Amino acid sequence: MALSPQLKFHEPRTRTMPPRIPQAYHRHAAPSSPWPWADLIEDEPHHLPGIPYTEPALETASGPHKPWSCYPTSLFPNWTAKQVQRSGIGRVLQEHGDPGCSIYGIDVTHDGEFFECTRNVVNDENQDDFWDMIQGKRPDNIYIRALFVENLSGPVLQMLGTKYTIEPFFFSSSLNWIPSRYQENIAENGGDHITITLSFLRVIPYPSATTMSPDVPTPLPGKRPKRAGTVTSIDTQAPLILRSSQRILLIDLMAIHLVRHHKSSTLISYHPPPEWFTTSASYLHSRVRFAGQSVYWQSIFRQSPDPTFLLLSMLWYALYAWDESLESLYNHLCSLESRVLKTYDIHVTRELHIIRASLLHYASLLESFRKTVIFVGSTQNTALRAHNDDAALKRSEDLMAREMNNLLSEIERMEMFRGMQDMRVENLMNLAFSSVNFDDSRDMQRLTKYSLRDSAVMKQISYLTMVFLPASFVASIFGMNIREIVDDTHGTLARYFEVAIPLTAVTIWIILAVHHRI
Repeated sequence: MALSPQLKFHEPRTRTMPPRIPQAYHRHAAPSSPWPWADLIEDEPHHLPGIPYTEPALETASGPHKPWSCYPTSLFPNWTAKQVQRSGIGRVLQEHGDPGCSIYGIDVTHDGEFFECTRNVVNDENQDDFWDMIQGKRPDNIYIRALFVENLSGPVLQMLGTKYTIEPFFFSSSLNWIPSRYQENIAENGGDHITITLSFLRVIPYPSATTMSPDVPTPLPGKRPKRAGTVTSIDTQAPLILRSSQRILLIDLMAIHLVRHHKSSTLISYHPPPEWFTTSASYLHSRVRFAGQSVYWQSIFRQSPDPTFLLLSMLWYALYAWDESLESLYNHLCSLESRVLKTYDIHVTRELHIIRASLLHYASLLESFRKTVIFVGSTQNTALRAHNDDAALKRSEDLMAREMNNLLSEIERMEMFRGMQDMRVENLMNLAFSSVNFDDSRDMQRLTKYSLRDSAVMKQISYLTMVFLPASFVASIFGMNIREIVDDTHGTLARYFEVAIPLTAVTIWIILAVHHRI
């Protein structure tokens, strides 16, 4: 299995347009898959032996052994070196913190207050410091810590995976843009792990006009972005161009792993490298920080100790992005509608086909969004039972049901909005085809008018021919060299008819035969 192109990290590059997202390998999305990153067509069972884990030596040629350096095989022996490499995790493990993995943190207290942690840039020199930090004891009043990770490096991946016992599927799904949602490591009255990897739609200005998010490299100027399709193909994985508003619609990624524990929980948010023009870790970190200043959400955090509400608040970011994207697409369709009404352009028809194919793809993304919200809202947090407070548990469940219904209602509204735009695109396509038929009818009317004028001219020529026909016939008769007209000639009128009549009959027979075949 070839590695996806997105697994190349930290390469300093500039782009006029974001790259197309890779095709998702849905069969490798969750731990329920018994053969991680092993395909039936390429791998035989005897080629996938289990590699038993052995404790590494405390001292190696490269230095002392790190407690995290054998992840994921140390915790998940079925993830052999071959699977680790295929999933893209192996490529990340080769990255050693250059230019550095940025980690932004937020601590949420039981009083519903948000405190911003110091930004950490983890590289080869301070790996041990970061490991000691995540191993350290948290203050008692913090019930969840959120970590936003960007430019993920190998050591950080191994440290987070080892510390929180994270299934490698979270990292492989995030690296390969595979939509997923699952619950694992369920402990009665102790907590669990939930993972969501969600693709959503986001609108950004032309990359050639501005920088999309913090730390995004400046694109090359003067290059026009390409459409999301060509004359012979339509690519719904590529960004969609909205030329009327100088914007593009691209597919963004939200990858979150939530470790729910009865004492203190941890939320890890993965962010792709800046070259993908996705939401940066610093930007989502600031948005969550602003959500903590909302009176509405502060009230929720104070009433319920469930850390899932922080994840639910982050899903509102995807909802905002969807809403803004569909509004931009609606305005673009209004512009296309005015162009279709004024004049017919073959490029408009092609663009309408591309937009409609994209709208069909967006329908599946919205459905995945809806299922994700239902999954997050309906997956009970077993850690809440450890508090032995039935009233608080009931209050938390009611709040979760209410907020889940709020999100589902908004998603339903956006699906209706998307469906309306799909019907509008269909109407525009019919209008474009009607314009083409109208132009064709107008051209046919013009050709018919020209044909009638030519017929009138030919009729006049026929009348002139009929006037001169008798005289021409008489002139031909008198010009014949036959004895009845000219005395000193050998030809006779009978000989003329002997030749003319058979020749005329043969000519008529040939004409009738050819006409019968046609």
